[in-house]
Amino acid sequence: MSGQAITVTVTYGSAKHRITVTGQEDGKSPTVKDLSDCLTQLTGVPSTSQKLIFKGKSLKDLEQTLSSYGVKEGCKLMMIGKRNSPEEEADLKKLKDIEKSVEQTAKKLEKVDGELTGLKNGFLAKDLQTEALSKLDHRVKVAAEQFMKILEQIDALSIPENFNDCRVKKKSLVKTVQDFLAQCDKIEACISDHLIKIQSKNLALAE
Repeated sequence: MSGQAITVTVTYGSAKHRITVTGQEDGKSPTVKDLSDCLTQLTGVPSTSQKLIFKGKSLKDLEQTLSSYGVKEGCKLMMIGKRNSPEEEADLKKLKDIEKSVEQTAKKLEKVDGELTGLKNGFLAKDLQTEALSKLDHRVKVAAEQFMKILEQIDALSIPENFNDCRVKKKSLVKTVQDFLAQCDKIEACISDHLIKIQSKNLALAE
């Protein structure tokens, strides 16, 4: 025979969780700790970071039964708390800082791409195009180098297995940087093609 069970609804953020909590001991009512453990499994928020509220009162004593706080079948409670430990928050902050560097470098790349489009549309005198393209090529290479350094930075971060949010963030950052590196390659190839066109035109004219 197991303990008594009670079903309650707990609101956390925008989510509502309907939970059936069972007491750990035979015939015993479920405690605040039993509910807290269920919520940890459901939401990933550790017990130590949870604040459970029922009718404006905080359920502070984990060993107390839910019924001693007046929580009955079908009652609604609220939970506040961060999913991540301070350590994970610190790692997330590092990743967010790296993300800012990615955005800054991406802006530089966007500028090069825009200028290249302008060049191809003939916004610059022919005799100035070769020099302008060489400068753009240099800027793309600098951006690619920065992206490579950022990848190394991300790679150097060792993230514990249980830091799920960090692991997801890290994975998406790596993909973003790899996409930008592929874009760098495309722009470089485009510059190179345009240079060849100009040079062959110049040769034709010289002949």
